[in-house]
Amino acid sequence: MSKGASVLIAGCGDVGGRLAARLRDAGWQVYGMRRSVSELPEGIVPVAGDLHQSDCPAQWPQGELDYLVYSAAATEHDEPGYRRAYVDGLRHVLSWLQARGQRPKRLLFVSSSGVYAQVDGAWVDEASPAEAQSYSGRIMREAEQVALASDVQATVVRLTGIYGPGREWLLKQVRMGYRVAVEPPLYGNRIHADDAACLLVFLLQADLAGKALDDCYIGVDDEPAPLHEVVGWLRQQLGVEHWAEDSAVRRSGSKRCSNARARALGWSPQYPSYREGYAAVLRKD
Repeated sequence: MSKGASVLIAGCGDVGGRLAARLRDAGWQVYGMRRSVSELPEGIVPVAGDLHQSDCPAQWPQGELDYLVYSAAATEHDEPGYRRAYVDGLRHVLSWLQARGQRPKRLLFVSSSGVYAQVDGAWVDEASPAEAQSYSGRIMREAEQVALASDVQATVVRLTGIYGPGREWLLKQVRMGYRVAVEPPLYGNRIHADDAACLLVFLLQADLAGKALDDCYIGVDDEPAPLHEVVGWLRQQLGVEHWAEDSAVRRSGSKRCSNARARALGWSPQYPSYREGYAAVLRKD
């Protein structure tokens, strides 16, 4: 069914690379755009380019392009850096499509649950207000609007805390004796990097098969959990018995994101909670 479909992944880094490899294996023609194309998975057509620049990459694909996935990651973590990566970069890509008369069937814009401002542990879904005041949340929301207002049908995918091989910040913190507040519980949301990629594959395949997609999906596992519970479980798995001398680290924000909409379409995570996901990461350590 998917034979012959083509996709360009703009910002083909960690999640984009996992997505590219899965689509390649499913018979898609996959173009991967990034600065350092030597890091692309095997069998991906390289498109060397910089999303910060307005000039279209020389290796931009010719002819029709069925799908576009925009999965950039900011390299500069300040307001101008975020704007360049998400708003300006997306505008550049859309202008390159237009200049070449390419009109993909759909654009998947990889966003973040950081667009939500909820901090009281409430459940959040795609219909919840997305009114973050942080520059990162505001700019990501602006970029979503650029995607949704473009002349390409767009679906926004709000990924939550991505973890997996190479994304092991929390494991390092726990090994150092990371302390977190127990009361009030700080709910966190997460998705294994493989599940994030598989959700994107699922949405592309569903669209190709003619299923109606919504304009937004949250990418999250089945079980948002209090951070102290996750840390406690990881301490047990790692055999960590000491605590850092610093007082409990407090993290801002607490919400529980729901994956009900993606599940209703037929997707389910391979790693339904942090336990299965981190167990898989630890087996590879």
